[in-house]
Amino acid sequence: MDRIIFHVDVNNAFLSWSAVEMLKNGSKLDIRDIPSVVAGDEKERRGVVVAKSMPAKKAGIKSGEPLYLARRKVDKLYVVNSKKEQYIKYSNAFYNILCKYTPIIERYSIDECFMDMTGTKRLFGDPIKLAYKIKDEIFNTLGFTVNVGIGNTKVCAKMASDFEKPNKVHTLFKDEVKDKMWPLLVDDLFMVGKSSSKKLHELNINTIGDLACADENLLTKHFKSMGKMMHDYANGIDDSSVIKKAPKNKGIGNSTTLREDAIDIASLKKVLRKLSDMVGIRLREEEKYASVISVQLRNNNFFNYQHQKKLVNPVSSNEDIYENACNLLESMWQGDPIRLVGLRVSDLTDNTYEQVSLFDEVGKSNKRNKVQKALDSINKKYGNDTIKSAALYKDENS
Repeated sequence: MDRIIFHVDVNNAFLSWSAVEMLKNGSKLDIRDIPSVVAGDEKERRGVVVAKSMPAKKAGIKSGEPLYLARRKVDKLYVVNSKKEQYIKYSNAFYNILCKYTPIIERYSIDECFMDMTGTKRLFGDPIKLAYKIKDEIFNTLGFTVNVGIGNTKVCAKMASDFEKPNKVHTLFKDEVKDKMWPLLVDDLFMVGKSSSKKLHELNINTIGDLACADENLLTKHFKSMGKMMHDYANGIDDSSVIKKAPKNKGIGNSTTLREDAIDIASLKKVLRKLSDMVGIRLREEEKYASVISVQLRNNNFFNYQHQKKLVNPVSSNEDIYENACNLLESMWQGDPIRLVGLRVSDLTDNTYEQVSLFDEVGKSNKRNKVQKALDSINKKYGNDTIKSAALYKDENS
């Protein structure tokens, strides 16, 4: 029996959810019909476009651009502040409707889900008619539109849901891959990023059809294991299952927009110190160790750059995270004024180990991990600020 997979994707989720909430609270204005954006709080220097309406898009406004630039493109741009709690509420309501039709649902992100509908034809009838029913029920119940993609694999369902928006149902069954997907550019293939698509074009692999027919050895040579995955996806091949439980956190991170641009490394290190403590606490709460640490900087011209480091020894203590983050900062900062600093740990493991050289202090990371767990225990019992790092205390009072 062929699998039947649905991919249900909310159209322009954050803006749609903001619009629905406003209408529910008595507003006569539907911000989906006018030039409007969802953005961060400008008072907190987070004024970046998160989502945009179709009229705003037609005016040239782009997600990720500073709000002041967006305002230059539209005289009377309507701006709504981003509200995480509100989005979680609508995401849960959307998910609960899908749960009526199958227990096998993967929450792929806050605004999209995979559904395994294999074997449900006797219960619900034709899958395409069912997709329309689900789409219409979400709109009639919650007030926003979705796209539904249907395929025999997850990658085909995902690709189908992106064909034409909004408020559509599309199929991409295995016998439709050649006609519907192969003419598309490789840039449109799921999981092919900008750097990969650029390299594919350099190899004269321009369409998904070109990729599907390409020599797999050539792809492996240039992209390693990613080459086989791209080749499979281009042919609609994807054996992965719809995972009922949301996947575990693959990384933990925090970022902060500074009230004033930081212009010296000491100020940036103070920010990294606090971010290291925040990330370290979350890491230990999940009983994980991190093998990769990355630092992100955004300068006053909104240019982002990021460096990361693969660690020989997985870590979880605040001090280990901070030391590695500072090393990255020193190697990457170009002396420009910085408005945002981010810190992220990834490649999480359940265990740690320590490889040392002749010049290392034996057991240094393990000692720090043990001390950190003891501090966590005390702070959890008596309050978060009961015991602080001496270095942090020095930073705060310098």
